[in-house]
Amino acid sequence: MKSLQSALLLLLFVPLIKPAPPPLQHSRNTYDYGTDNFEETLFTRDYEDQYLDGKNIKEKESMIISNEKSLQLQKDESLTSVPPKKENDEMPTCLLCVCLSGSVYCEEVDIEVVPPLPKESAYLYARFNKIKKLTAKDFAEIPNLRRLDFTGNLIEDIEDSTFSKLSLLEELTLAENQLVKLPVLPPKLTLFNAKYNKLKSRGVKANTFKKLSNLSFLYLDHNALESVPPNLPESLRVIHLQFNNITSITDDTFCKANDTRYIRNHIEEIRLEGNPIILGKHPNSFICLKRLPVGSYF
Repeated sequence: MKSLQSALLLLLFVPLIKPAPPPLQHSRNTYDYGTDNFEETLFTRDYEDQYLDGKNIKEKESMIISNEKSLQLQKDESLTSVPPKKENDEMPTCLLCVCLSGSVYCEEVDIEVVPPLPKESAYLYARFNKIKKLTAKDFAEIPNLRRLDFTGNLIEDIEDSTFSKLSLLEELTLAENQLVKLPVLPPKLTLFNAKYNKLKSRGVKANTFKKLSNLSFLYLDHNALESVPPNLPESLRVIHLQFNNITSITDDTFCKANDTRYIRNHIEEIRLEGNPIILGKHPNSFICLKRLPVGSYF
């Protein structure tokens, strides 16, 4: 009887007992598989993004480089299409220099030749440049010039005909250059300045100053002259010959040996200091002068 009761109790409780769930190996595998797929998906997306972005970057860079190259080629083509500039054609004279009421100021602009001048030019100041030579062509079309100043250049040579057409030229300054001889000078000069050059007596012709009847101021100091230039005109008021190599003078240098009554009325100043000459040894050379020359007398 007891065995029957226990059997009945088992039959009653068996339906209430649920089987234990199977091990989670399958779900573990599925989870692992899902993780692998997720990581693979992430890798694929990352690779595609990097690859495609890199490709796009490279394509963009190549486009930029090609654009830069095309721009550079355009620049190069534009540069090569411009003809080279000539030295004297870089800019008009009145932009390189200053032009004002017939005066042209070309000072310290490093020009090596005389620039083309306006035809109405009367005064040219081309001081402290690098001009080495003056020619007749420089002033052929400028007949109204009255003053030229080339102080502080490198002028070594001047063609004899350079000033031949400048009939109105009154003042010519060639100071501080490299001259060893003088050209033919225009007839109406009132001032001639060639101090601080390399002039020797053989570079000054006997008739250089003879016909200059208006010449009042002559500056030939600080050169290498061995004698006073001959045939100095009567019109001279100031003569500067200091610091040369003058060793002697004659009775005809400033006066007239055959005319004891002759007097040079216009002479105001003669400077001969700094020369190897004793002026006191030549008393008859100054008897026509109102003032004795400046220099050494003993």
